[in-house]
Amino acid sequence: MKLTQIPHFKEVVIMATVCDHCGNKTSEVKSGGGIAPLGRKITLELDEVSIDMARDVLKSDTCSVEIPSLDLHVGAGILGGKFTTLEGLLINIKDDIGNNPFFTGDSVDGSKKKTVNNLLESLEKIISGDLKTTIVLDDPAGNSYMQNVYAPDPDPFLTVLEYERTFEQNEDLGINDMKTEGYEQD
Repeated sequence: MKLTQIPHFKEVVIMATVCDHCGNKTSEVKSGGGIAPLGRKITLELDEVSIDMARDVLKSDTCSVEIPSLDLHVGAGILGGKFTTLEGLLINIKDDIGNNPFFTGDSVDGSKKKTVNNLLESLEKIISGDLKTTIVLDDPAGNSYMQNVYAPDPDPFLTVLEYERTFEQNEDLGINDMKTEGYEQD
């Protein structure tokens, strides 16, 4: 377990384990701070594949990933917390879909299997730079990050929007029932 400062963002805890018996490796990333006061929506318009795919991405376990042009929405918690590159994140998404027997198994009907195969091909085209699109990270807890490769100057292809969470988002995060003042009196 290691506390790490991400430049132009904040501290995170990176936990990595290796099984001495089988060699299996796992890693997980958690925010070093807690829930941010505002949610964070990060939108990237892909432009140059060699630059964009190498961007560092911190995806918290409360962050969803969306590719609107593919009608793809990967819900929060699906991939867990990750610190990787954009290419690594897209490969993880592609592998999770491609290895899911409910999408690609023998019992899946032909039209659904064709739709999934088209999606996997489109993801591969995005990764290789043959398909330009928009990628959106939406984190109600505000703990996700995508590298600004032009820092400290503004990134013309990256938009970061901080927003007030909805009641439902606060409910999902457990904030609505959290009592932080006057709890000593109960």
